[in-house]
Amino acid sequence: MKKTYDILIIGSGLGGLVSALILAKEGLKVCVLEKNNQYGGNLQTFSRDKLIFDTGVHYLGGLSKGQNLHQFFSYLGIMDDLELQKMDEDGYDKITFGDDEIEYPHAQGYENFVEQLSQYFPHEKENLENYCEEIQRVCNQFPRYNVVGSNNYNEEILHLNTKRFIESITSDKKLQSVLLGSNFLYAGDSENVPFYVHALTVNSYIQSAYKCVKGGSQISKLLIIKLREYGAEVHKHSEVSTMIFNENGVLNGVKTKEGKEYFAKQIISNIEIRSTIKLIGEERLKKSFLNRVLSWEPVSSCFSVYLVLKPNSIPNFNYNLYHYSSEDLVWNAYQYKKENWPETYMLSSTPSKHHPKFAESLTVISYMDFDEVKNWQNTFNTVADEEERGQQYEKFKLEKAEKMIDALEKKIPDLRQFIKKVYTSSPLSYRDYIGSFEGNMYGYIKSSENPLKTMVSPRTKINNLFLTGQSVNMHGILGCTIGAFNTCAEILGKERIDERLTQMINKNKSE
Repeated sequence: MKKTYDILIIGSGLGGLVSALILAKEGLKVCVLEKNNQYGGNLQTFSRDKLIFDTGVHYLGGLSKGQNLHQFFSYLGIMDDLELQKMDEDGYDKITFGDDEIEYPHAQGYENFVEQLSQYFPHEKENLENYCEEIQRVCNQFPRYNVVGSNNYNEEILHLNTKRFIESITSDKKLQSVLLGSNFLYAGDSENVPFYVHALTVNSYIQSAYKCVKGGSQISKLLIIKLREYGAEVHKHSEVSTMIFNENGVLNGVKTKEGKEYFAKQIISNIEIRSTIKLIGEERLKKSFLNRVLSWEPVSSCFSVYLVLKPNSIPNFNYNLYHYSSEDLVWNAYQYKKENWPETYMLSSTPSKHHPKFAESLTVISYMDFDEVKNWQNTFNTVADEEERGQQYEKFKLEKAEKMIDALEKKIPDLRQFIKKVYTSSPLSYRDYIGSFEGNMYGYIKSSENPLKTMVSPRTKINNLFLTGQSVNMHGILGCTIGAFNTCAEILGKERIDERLTQMINKNKSE
């Protein structure tokens, strides 16, 4: 007896889980298939020395009452159960350059944002106010950024370029670099990237910035609890290997590597778009679409170093540090010289459970090109499917970790003597665990010259097949959540989604 669902979702990244829950709430019979041992895509965490480390989600924005992510998560029923810690209100991110000892703050709340930076740039107050105003203006014109609203993109906004915009706001080179200092959040290409990417990314955190206590995986865990409450099925170790088309050429199911078959009226792919294309079969797609997608360039990957610290050795800090060896690196920080690596990094700390004034661990991330790990590209290693990559690879990672610690010691003198254990992950880890093409962090490079090139409709030309996730939309927690609502609007109708969200907003207002 073959099992048939209303909706089958390939991949349990945030976009897939949110889509699943929206549809399950509407009474549809939903099934999610995940290839890995752990659900959640970029929300995955891992444990070393009994400590929890995040792979992708280091902080969240827009989660205070009334803000957009708070409203989306409230609708999904997970908001009240999230364990969150608010980050430093006067500087959730701090930007530093070279030997300059000043840590330039990005503060929470737009007035506070202007106030804190004006202390370092007193003549720029009006320019900072204009910057904040423009960020909010751009965000407000984006479909579903304000939960319910217009359905169309404003073309003019898509073509705005980040570099040109920042240079029009201020001629102060240092301030330009400070404003762009957290562009690691969209892979560090402020020269070419459309300004809307910068605005959508930064705005959420300026509204409010939080850390997930015990890691980002609590989001996927809560979503799965809810899914099961609504009768949805969620299966791990279920890698989809083939899409099943019936004799009329209609997509109606999938087959996993283990040979299990699942059938559904509609399918949502939440995996990397290139992997989706492989499953469909190139011959079923238009050449023009194929050529466009295969010409996209992935954003940079990264190398992460996770440091387990000796107890009570380094004070905890409740913000992220973005460091650049020089100011001008900010514009395209992802392009680095191997011999100078790491020229930039993002550093965060986790407070000790028993002595929260001290850090129990540090996580530091820098850009890394996939080329650097190409020698081992034919190896594949996950918890579900283990394989050694060999001694040379271990040596490579160790050398990189040493270089990273050298760089950190300029900020935290004698750091080495406080380290208990060192762990690392490379672009290959991200490729194997997250399934992203060449281990890219956030999908594909977007360009203000041709913003529509990398935009794909959630509704594909193949009947019954829909797309969601960061490789086809905005990345990040908010980007993937909004993308999931847009995908479901294609299935259920925009009016139905808007009605549900409006009901929730009105209910919250009356409470």
